[in-house]
Order: sequence, then C-alpha cells, then structure tokens
Amino acid sequence: MPAAERRSFNRIFCIGLNKTGTSSLHAAFLKLGIPSVHFECAEGNIKDIIETNHTRGRPLLEGLERYVAFSDWTKPHTANLFRVLDEQYPGSLFILNTRDIESWLESREKHVRRLPDLERLREEHPDSSWYRIDRAAWRRDYEAHHAAVAEYFADRPDDLLVMDVAAGDGWDKLCPFLGLPEPGRPFPQKNVAPERRGGFRRRLAGLFRRG
Repeated sequence: MPAAERRSFNRIFCIGLNKTGTSSLHAAFLKLGIPSVHFECAEGNIKDIIETNHTRGRPLLEGLERYVAFSDWTKPHTANLFRVLDEQYPGSLFILNTRDIESWLESREKHVRRLPDLERLREEHPDSSWYRIDRAAWRRDYEAHHAAVAEYFADRPDDLLVMDVAAGDGWDKLCPFLGLPEPGRPFPQKNVAPERRGGFRRRLAGLFRRG
C-alpha cells in the first residue's frame, strides 16, 4: 500500500509477546501523533485493566478509551485476546511484533531474572511456565502464538503487519501499513539489541507467506 494512501482505522493493537520491540513501537506511534499506551498509564497497568474487563464481561478497553495504539498489554494467558479485540473493535489494525526466537529466549530469561516480585507471580500463576526459566516451554508458547495469529489473519493480510524491530524494520514498514507519511527522523530504538538472524525467522516468514 503506498505511503500516501491514508487508512482509516479504529485501533492499533501490537499482538506479539513481550520483549519484541514494544517500547520502540510505542515511541513510534507517539512520533506519528497517535495516542499510544504501553504497559502502564495514568489509569493503571493496562495488562490488569484488560484482564479484569475480560473477566467481568466488559469491553476490553473500558477505561482506556482515549488511547488508539496499544502495546505490551498481554499476560501469558491473555495473548489470545486479540480475537476478542478484533470482534469488539472492528476496523482495527494488528501488528505482530516479533524477533528471532533465540534472541527472544535470551531476553525473556534476563527479564524474568530481574523481576522484583517474581515469587509472588509464581504463586499467583502456579501452572504457568512464564515466570520460571523454562526455555522449552517458552519456545512452544511463542511458536504456538505466531501460528495462531497466522491462521486467524490468513484471509485478511491487509489487517496484519509482521514487524521485527530488532532486525531493522522501521518506518518503511510501519508507515505504509498505517497509510501515514514517514517522519523525518530515525525510527525509535528502545531497549533493542541486535539479533541473530536464525532459522526461526525463515520459518516465520513461511507462516505468513501470501498466496
């Protein structure tokens, strides 16, 4: 889609897992003048707000109506709520923020080891591998999530953008997808380390190959 062709959209949801460029995408949305929220805001922790709304049968974005773009909003057991968001907010766009899986596993492990409330999270989610160092389980979760997204959007390629910030994806991918002109400034690089381009990146491309 040409960059000059503006798109109308309801919301923008980054539906990849954490540690996949969410901070950079949030900063990019703000530079584009899009009201964006990442992880926390004045209203509170958006992960908790969205999960509570889901549990109580409310619209998932109740209390967060003033925002247009959402990143780092999933918990391990709520990543599949992208389907509900699609139903409740028709006309929205979705970005699968991703990265090389080996690099992601390293980043996930560092992230878990740094969590100050790790023991509490493990007690609250005793059946989840997300807060334990279990790379095999994390790999299964990651690949299953990507496969689920690919299947769900298989017939709607214009509604989904696969974006790997760590591999160098930037304005040249994001702006044509949104139908907005590129800003005259570098794409934000927040908490991004260069990744190794491994076999999983090739397999991921296969999942989303069109035609």
